Amino acid sequence: MPLHFSCNGCGRCCHGHHVPLTLEESIRWVNEGGQIIILTEGFLRSGYGVAPVQFQHSSKRSHLVNAGHTQAYVTATFAAFNPDRCQFLRNDNSCGIYESRPLVCRIYPAEINPHVVLDSRLKDCPSEVWERGPELICKDGRLDAETARLVEASRAADRADAARKVWLCTELGIAHTALKGDGFMAWLPDTVRLKTLLAADPCSSTEATNWSFTVSSDALVQELQALGANADKDLGDPSGVFIPLSQ
Repeated sequence: MPLHFSCNGCGRCCHGHHVPLTLEESIRWVNEGGQIIILTEGFLRSGYGVAPVQFQHSSKRSHLVNAGHTQAYVTATFAAFNPDRCQFLRNDNSCGIYESRPLVCRIYPAEINPHVVLDSRLKDCPSEVWERGPELICKDGRLDAETARLVEASRAADRADAARKVWLCTELGIAHTALKGDGFMAWLPDTVRLKTLLAADPCSSTEATNWSFTVSSDALVQELQALGANADKDLGDPSGVFIPLSQ
């Protein structure tokens, strides 16, 4: 069944959302006075922590790191830090950077993850926006051509940026990750330091860094440790915060 969408400019999607950015967009964001939040999640090279059907997609947008006596795929998401109102949202709820807005903003409300089905009930948009406008999802289940192009561009950037994002994490002293499906580790790096690193070429390897998992339960700690991974419930680093998936 086709799904229609017509934005009414309510601005709800521009409040309280940390918008994932490509590294190119991250550079532009901090140069324009914005702050970046870094979110890390990961799963073991063996596949522990990720559904088999999602392994290929998830591993391609991650970077393989050492994690105790095993290895893990870590995904580092660099996002615009918007705990309240987006800094570029005008008083009339129009976008101040509309022509250069991030890919994720252009794609919304479509889903980028191929394993997530668009559910209008989970979006911030009011019900009337789904009742008119052009087809977002066509009757054969495909996205409209322009949205599909933008989704693929976002996925390609995720894959291309994956290793550099993990390198940036290690340079910022970040070497903890949540377990995929259990939560996220969240970090607010120093913007001046991040700007310097974003402008630099990688000059060191991430292979020497040993990553650790921070998880929500003792049971997960024991399972990960039994598989050779570093894991604990206590981060041991006040600069990062564990966010359970339920939040």
